Amino acid sequence: MKAFFSFYTDALKIALQSIFAHKLRAFLTLIGIIIGVASVVTVGASISGLNTYVVEKVGKVLGSNHFMIARMAFQGRMDDDEFERRNRRNKRLNWDDYEWVRDHCLSCAEVGAGIGGGTDLKQDGIEFPGAAVFGVTANMADIEDKTIEEGRFVSADEVQRSALVVVLGGDIKDKFFPNGSAIGKTLKVRGLPMRVVGVEEKRGSFFGDSFDRHIYIPVTTHLQIFGRNGLQIHGKGRNREGFQGTIEDARVALRNKHRLNGNEEDDFGLVDVQELNNQIDQFTGSIAKVVVPITLITLIVGGIVVMNIMLVSVTERTFEVGLRKAVGATRRQILLQFLIESAILCVLGGVIGLLMAWGVTSLITALAAITMTITLGYILLAIIVSTVIGMIAGIYPAFKAAKLDPILALTQATS
Repeated sequence: MKAFFSFYTDALKIALQSIFAHKLRAFLTLIGIIIGVASVVTVGASISGLNTYVVEKVGKVLGSNHFMIARMAFQGRMDDDEFERRNRRNKRLNWDDYEWVRDHCLSCAEVGAGIGGGTDLKQDGIEFPGAAVFGVTANMADIEDKTIEEGRFVSADEVQRSALVVVLGGDIKDKFFPNGSAIGKTLKVRGLPMRVVGVEEKRGSFFGDSFDRHIYIPVTTHLQIFGRNGLQIHGKGRNREGFQGTIEDARVALRNKHRLNGNEEDDFGLVDVQELNNQIDQFTGSIAKVVVPITLITLIVGGIVVMNIMLVSVTERTFEVGLRKAVGATRRQILLQFLIESAILCVLGGVIGLLMAWGVTSLITALAAITMTITLGYILLAIIVSTVIGMIAGIYPAFKAAKLDPILALTQATS
């Protein structure tokens, strides 16, 4: 056992001496490995960061453990024929559908109603085109995890009596009430003066759609102003573990309301946050399957450079190899010596590549305000692949060195 450890310790020392004896050559050799590892890890961090960014944005829009039932709600892409079929079959949701689900979904923490619309806002010579007007029940702030920066959200009493009150998004508040508080002031919506009761905290944009261009009014008021098309039922689960059961509970409740038999398909659409998150994971996973193999090609190129340098190293150290074999070194020991040196070269390149990737991701995070997460999986992938490539790159040079005849090696080196 002592001889075993002694051999590997000596092999490691010789390998490091050989590398540091030619620092510039070793560094130039490692550039391919360094860039390859840095590319793989940075790409992995970018994909992970993109996934986190989108999931966080979806969470800000929809809240956690949130599902929505609507006439034509669906996830992913739907072909035209299927869309037309559902469009003919699915029924418009009414207020009594909302009340039924609210009363019969026992596992739901909250059940609310919402409806969307759009209008141009005009007041005192100021115009704001394309504002999104959402009619909501009082509990939609809890269902969608909204944060009210100033004032409060719509109350249940205001929904009950169809009050003319409004909660503003950040951009609309800044447009009409740039100086001071907007609470208690009036904003006209479709010509109706509405009292401002709250201002939502700014949420930014998502794929070009700004959440700060939204305003919220009581859903009953919205139905009177904009009409009764497009009512949505929103629900929230009590916890993540029982979320799928909650969705099924709401789904069964509405099926019973619509008197659907067991073998009949739903005549409404349902979307939940978890399913959207799963689709996001699949999307970013598909990107990784395409991009990561491309970046791994850089590591292969780096391995070819390592093989070339190891062949040069074998030629330069012919005398050393001959001398070691003359004093009793076996083929296996010579083979392992050069394999260890090749592997160390690539491991050093991998470590430097990781440090470079950390610097690049930290810089992008600071400048772009998008969190890029270096995950353990991509670190292991980069290190393992670079080490394996180092071993493979060193096999041929190592075999060439191991096969050298000691007498010929010593003769060639001294001639």
